[in-house]
Amino acid sequence: MNAFQFLTPSTLEEALALLEEHGDDAKVMAGGTALIIMLKQRLLVPDVVVSLDRVPGLADIAVDQNRLYLGGLATHRAAERALPVREHVPVLADTYHHVATIRIRNVATVGGSLAHADPNQDPPITLLALDAQVRIQSTSGQRDVALSDFFTDYYETVLEPEELVTGVHLPLPQPHTGSAYCKFLPRSADDYATVGVAASVRVNPDTGAAEDCRIAMGCVGVTPLRATDAEAMVRGQVHTQELLREAGAAAKAVTEPISDTRGSAAYKRDMAGVFVQRALDQAWQQAQATVS
Repeated sequence: MNAFQFLTPSTLEEALALLEEHGDDAKVMAGGTALIIMLKQRLLVPDVVVSLDRVPGLADIAVDQNRLYLGGLATHRAAERALPVREHVPVLADTYHHVATIRIRNVATVGGSLAHADPNQDPPITLLALDAQVRIQSTSGQRDVALSDFFTDYYETVLEPEELVTGVHLPLPQPHTGSAYCKFLPRSADDYATVGVAASVRVNPDTGAAEDCRIAMGCVGVTPLRATDAEAMVRGQVHTQELLREAGAAAKAVTEPISDTRGSAAYKRDMAGVFVQRALDQAWQQAQATVS
């Protein structure tokens, strides 16, 4: 690990000023679960590390104006256990619950995992399926970026050096909506999945047909992916096993996985198709269960 200056601002304004001052020479530390490893491996060699540990007000989790807001410094464990998440968006609580081990979830942060931009993580997949937006701040002001536009490449985002992820927010599910997250984990719980899929389906209470559908996949490309062709195939249709198979095949076609210790590229493609079917099936059944 190289020598660097470790700065501990006590306000958000101070942290943003430091990022503006040091630019590309600085890295932000939130929970540190990814950054510390990359520093030790010398994958990153910053001159300055700006710790957010003393910055208040960035860990709030709340519902406001029909949107769920998660502060950037909220831990995965906090997101998993927070009543607003469990009550309004249980699939998100379930997703955070299945991230690695409790030791990691107690430290890793909502904003840090997004800024890290590893396409094999669980939360970005579900957040993408739920139409989340990332809140970004700098000394110049605040902007919201759709998560679908936030990731640009492997470990890369639209974040500028002077910007900070301060939170993420998403619309509360509409009535008669079901959502599910499924992943294939061939090894231990603290490893990445071979494939992860999140699906959200809203049904017409009279016909049972899908009025809306969103599908997101992870571990099968340089960023989390939307399966837009599969979504279009589902909209307006009623639940059938044949439709699920067709949607899985359409989703599989847009994946671009790499071969690694978790499976060959061909195997990951096949698993993506299978797990799209499973996630869609679970989400659809949840949606139908809301119809009295």
